[in-house]
Amino acid sequence: MRVVVGVSGTPHGATALHRAADEARVRGADLWAVLAWKLPGHDPDRRETWRSTAVARLREILDEAFGPAGPGVPLAGLTALGSPGPVLVDVAQAPDDILVVGTGTHRGLRRMLAPSTARYCLTRAACPVLVVPPSPLEAALEAVRRRNARGLPLDARELGAVRP
Repeated sequence: MRVVVGVSGTPHGATALHRAADEARVRGADLWAVLAWKLPGHDPDRRETWRSTAVARLREILDEAFGPAGPGVPLAGLTALGSPGPVLVDVAQAPDDILVVGTGTHRGLRRMLAPSTARYCLTRAACPVLVVPPSPLEAALEAVRRRNARGLPLDARELGAVRP
């Protein structure tokens, strides 16, 4: 049994990664962390350089998430060339796999331009999919960013009301 999780290096990706590690511990499963990457531009000669960069980034993400002790379950890291949704669905093909994806805080124009990886996986995966929402703290930080972008005043007491 495997718990396959998409990683991205974002805060909501870290939330999903930790939830996937919890699921793997509970189920006695292996944890597979998958980082999808794309070639920037049209330079196939640099493909190996970009693949090496993706591998290094995945190691960095896993080190930041779990430290030297690791997640407490067998861990495999995989980088794959492609869009996150198709890559994750391709990796998590066994019926006893569990696919874990995080949801971002896409709003407005960004939601229309950037397709949802979670939605893609939910509609196409051959195994159960666990969609992990952003942590309450992340949602509060996003609200602060929006207020700052609009030049609205911020009341620091509002930040104390957030409970992770």
